[in-house]
Amino acid sequence: MDEARERDGERTYLCIDLKTFYASVECIDRGLDPFLTKLVVADPTRGDTTICLAISPAMKALGVRNRCRIFEIPRGIEYIKAMPRMRRYMEVSARIYGVYLRYVSPDDIHPYSIDECFIDATPYLKLYDIDARSFAEKLMSEVRRDTGVCATAGIGPNLFLAKVALDITAKHVADNIGVLDEESFRAQIWPHRPITDIWGIGPGIAARLAKYHVYDLMGVAALDEQILYREFGVNAEYLIDHAFGREPTTIAEIQAYRPAASSYVNGQVLPCNYTFEEAHTVLKEMIDASVLELVERGQVTNHISLSVGYAAGAGGTTTGDGPASPSRANPGDVFVGEHGKRRLGPKGYGRAGGSRKLAGFTNSYRKLMAAFDELWSERVSRDVPIRRMSVGLGNLVPEEFATIDLFTDVAADEREHDLQRAVLAVKGKFGKNALLRGMSLTEKATARERNEQVGGHHA
Repeated sequence: MDEARERDGERTYLCIDLKTFYASVECIDRGLDPFLTKLVVADPTRGDTTICLAISPAMKALGVRNRCRIFEIPRGIEYIKAMPRMRRYMEVSARIYGVYLRYVSPDDIHPYSIDECFIDATPYLKLYDIDARSFAEKLMSEVRRDTGVCATAGIGPNLFLAKVALDITAKHVADNIGVLDEESFRAQIWPHRPITDIWGIGPGIAARLAKYHVYDLMGVAALDEQILYREFGVNAEYLIDHAFGREPTTIAEIQAYRPAASSYVNGQVLPCNYTFEEAHTVLKEMIDASVLELVERGQVTNHISLSVGYAAGAGGTTTGDGPASPSRANPGDVFVGEHGKRRLGPKGYGRAGGSRKLAGFTNSYRKLMAAFDELWSERVSRDVPIRRMSVGLGNLVPEEFATIDLFTDVAADEREHDLQRAVLAVKGKFGKNALLRGMSLTEKATARERNEQVGGHHA
């Protein structure tokens, strides 16, 4: 059947996921079985409200939800709490990628995350004289043999069906391999609820569909397309295609894609509630790190953005172009899904921020900090505690496009640029904390700790 599909131009995709990856690595490194060991991966220094990055299958079997918070785990369960080790997980992920490369060209692999990837298996089924299920079993068994990590897989004629087969059908079969084609997709997935189990449909989209009494993909397929376009704009195309099991994008197209414009975003969740002044110190650290990133990339920007999230219960709402003002927060709707609980919309947390186009392109800390200071003073309330911060730099172009006009102090810019290069050289040789600004030695600064993390977690 696979050969007939290839002759007809239909492809065969695998979507392979590493089961409870972080927790599995922690169990295996301890010589324990992930399916028998109760273990959670979480940073104990962040208190009981910290999110578990992963839980072992044994915890899931007890009804504990993935991505829950520590305090949500029932008190009667005794378990191991493992500190996250992101570099270790990256090492194991790279080893597993190496397993795939024994059989598949990198041109036919699309890493989707540290523990999940897509593989275009079409040319290899004939090469190895094997069917898609057997090929998936072969890759999964070699991953298990080499690393001890159990994998699951979805198989489909396009990326979307392979992903849905993984997320929904693979969980309910003994061999951990789900298979979907357009016919079985309609039979099994059309009536499936909740619709948020479907790849690409989050609680926000689900809430908007619910206004039209649509709660599954069958309802999306039956709904007037004009309604979908009116509600979602051009994004309705994705919903319509996926409602009928269609996905035209291939791995080759993903790898060939080059965005017309690029941007850089730096964000963090603060360890506790910060005052306006304390958070401003963190803002300066974030701009410093972002500028060094631009210099290292050899890029400049002419567009900045700022987003601030206030502490839960503190409220805070932006009023036009002025600063946010405190307001009583509403509890908001809470969505409970596979990846834990989250609030819908801005009701649970007040937000502030904005964006601004600069007069020219630059990667000068002095100029960018002045622009962010102005935005910060205009948009952020001085009276509301802050818990989340994000800064963005957009319209990135090569350094040769940096703007120079009659008012530019070229010599000062060159001295600053030379200093930034020197700082990068020192950090590259001796580590990111080898050279710091004085503000990063203050009590509420976060740069030193973040420099020792990977992806916001302990390395």
